[in-house]
Amino acid sequence: MKPPAADGTAKVRRALCPGSFDPVTNGHIDIIGRTASLYDEVVVAVFVNQSKSGLFSVDERREMLLEVTSAYPNVTIDTFEGLVVDYCRAHDIPVIVKGLRAVSDFDYELQMAQMNRGLAGVDTLFMPTNPEYSFLASSLVKEIAKWSGDVSSLVPPNVLKMLKERNSATS
Repeated sequence: MKPPAADGTAKVRRALCPGSFDPVTNGHIDIIGRTASLYDEVVVAVFVNQSKSGLFSVDERREMLLEVTSAYPNVTIDTFEGLVVDYCRAHDIPVIVKGLRAVSDFDYELQMAQMNRGLAGVDTLFMPTNPEYSFLASSLVKEIAKWSGDVSSLVPPNVLKMLKERNSATS
């Protein structure tokens, strides 16, 4: 049951899953899917970092995410540049969901969560990664794919296709 809003109507529970998603992995999809089962609306936002050039453009990452999240009607995909808390404030999103693979993730993410809470009152939900994906990182996927390693069990089929096309174009 949803908690009531101030006007007595049911309050919509919204969450943000931010990241670079370069590329999106099965670990990302696991966290997004689990978040979608907990919240009424989930925004997956691709972070734009002008100082870094990713393997895929922001638009390509957005398109990959649109395809792999199509099974979740309560998930929308967006892009943003700047502070995550500013995005949350502008879109009335009170919670950021972050997947944690290991204790080392927690050390960094806890500092970020406390800063976000202090800056804007935005809470962070830490979701432990499915053990099947605990080793999975986009940077590792890119490195393995660059050397023609098999990443078919690590990424959705559309992402695998794009990785193969990108790496064959650069070799």
